[in-house]
Amino acid sequence: MKEIVCELKIQRKVNFHDNIIRCLGITKFESDNQIVNNNYIMVMEYADGGSLRNYLEKNFTSRLTWDDKLDVAYQLAYAVSCLHNEGIIHRDLHSGNILVHQNIIKLADFGLSKRIGASSNFQSKLFGMVPYVDPKSFSKRRNNNNQMFSLNEKSDVYSVGVLLWEISSGQPPFYAEGEEYDVSLILEISQGLRETVVPDTPEEYVKIYTKCWDGEPDNRPTIYQVVDLLKAMITKTDIITENPPLSNEQEFNEIRLNINNLESQGELSQLIQNFNKTDTKEIDNIIASNKQEKYSTEKDFSIIVDKINDLIYKSYDKGTEGELAKEQVIEYLDNYNTNSQEIHNWLPNNQNNSNSIFLLGYFNFMGIETSENYEKAFNLFINASEKDHILAQLFVGGCYQYGHGTKKNEKLAFEYYEKAANKNLLRGQLRIGYCYENGIGIEKDLKKAFYWYEKAANNGNILAMHNLGKCYKDGYGVEKDYNKAFELFKQSAEGGYSEGVTKLGYCYERGIGTKIDKQKAFELYKKSANLGSLVAQYNVGIMYEKGNGITKDIDKAIYWYEKSAKKGLQKAQNKLETLQKK
Repeated sequence: MKEIVCELKIQRKVNFHDNIIRCLGITKFESDNQIVNNNYIMVMEYADGGSLRNYLEKNFTSRLTWDDKLDVAYQLAYAVSCLHNEGIIHRDLHSGNILVHQNIIKLADFGLSKRIGASSNFQSKLFGMVPYVDPKSFSKRRNNNNQMFSLNEKSDVYSVGVLLWEISSGQPPFYAEGEEYDVSLILEISQGLRETVVPDTPEEYVKIYTKCWDGEPDNRPTIYQVVDLLKAMITKTDIITENPPLSNEQEFNEIRLNINNLESQGELSQLIQNFNKTDTKEIDNIIASNKQEKYSTEKDFSIIVDKINDLIYKSYDKGTEGELAKEQVIEYLDNYNTNSQEIHNWLPNNQNNSNSIFLLGYFNFMGIETSENYEKAFNLFINASEKDHILAQLFVGGCYQYGHGTKKNEKLAFEYYEKAANKNLLRGQLRIGYCYENGIGIEKDLKKAFYWYEKAANNGNILAMHNLGKCYKDGYGVEKDYNKAFELFKQSAEGGYSEGVTKLGYCYERGIGTKIDKQKAFELYKKSANLGSLVAQYNVGIMYEKGNGITKDIDKAIYWYEKSAKKGLQKAQNKLETLQKK
């Protein structure tokens, strides 16, 4: 019970950090609606990507570029630096207790953590986590009559080094299927055994993790130096990775409220009450200082504007659809003690850089805290694009293509898309491919369309994966290859693109690159339909009407036809009219 209270204190110290899993409160465990005495659980933030181990297994081959790996490594090091800055060591870092939520690293499991200086017990699960543990602990135990080794900040740095290697390889260290770690591995690591460098790993990255796992702690860098070295690499590759602003008054209040409202008896309750008495004032002071200082200066708001630009850039590069990207922006602001209205009010008087100019245009274009104003948005996008803002150039191209806020001009649309594409904006490359495929502002050229789709798809854009899959399916700019089409639709679907899910369902329905599986096709259509795909909604209706892969049900068929027809799909409207005549 004392450990739970200790854990709460540690969580409260670092609960502000976006790369550390948040504690939302504590509760009593219930079994068959009966509260079990002295059985408490902590309620933690949910991580949809599972552990880092799961995340690497699922995404390493198909989706993670070196840019992505650097991003993950940086987030991990930054999270550990936050702990050390608060005087805390983790002591049990491994890929099983580092979680991932929406591609954001979340450090977890502080059950073994202690204040620096008070840590004298070595409690890691020795064999299961051997590769991640500071080898000094092994030699100390062996040479000094099994005296306990005092783990310190450099021990965490060693673990980070091993994890950086794991991020580069996609595999656990010294992994052999069906085998478990044993005493012999402890001996070998103590004598200097380390994993081999993975081919094509950047030299600078290798230097970082090999310094971290040096056998002598004094030769290892501090975690702050690791953060700086990774950031230097990221800057060179034009990735901007910053951690969100600190603290959230609502989150501090949630923890305090959950603790204060626990009306249980016994030792834990008393400990928590004592914890409240000694630390409530401190929490109040933290909340008050954050409330006064949070985003109160021009510099603070400028940082937020830069972060939102990064968020939009990454969302569009991945292939996130417009409305979903908008929701992510609003959610981001809501999560960090400000809101879209505050930013919207601040932007008009602070148009001193391209990010601020673009973001005001984005707010007007998407109707965030204002009605949609395409003309105003277009003028702002033009202004920012003249300052070489890549996203603004993409949006100017879109305005010209569809006539949003300006006269439609497909030739200019192509030119602006080309500017963004040549600066390696994947969404720009996707748009260029679409222009070549459909003859928009340029002569139709399916081979060039294929080239640009492939370029964007290879770098992780899920929309481009879908379009490249169509090229292989239909033989557009390339020889037909159903197997490649199937794999590309699958990658797009796994990335969360609704039309990729639809096309994957189509492959299963028609046996394109895979065996016919009507039930699987129905499941995929249903999933995509729920994501909002009009074509998928229509296809679900067809399968219910015909009884393909599912029991025939005309009422459900009509329901899905209506859903699709209301959004404007003419085929669905025609189906409804046909059924009504019957």
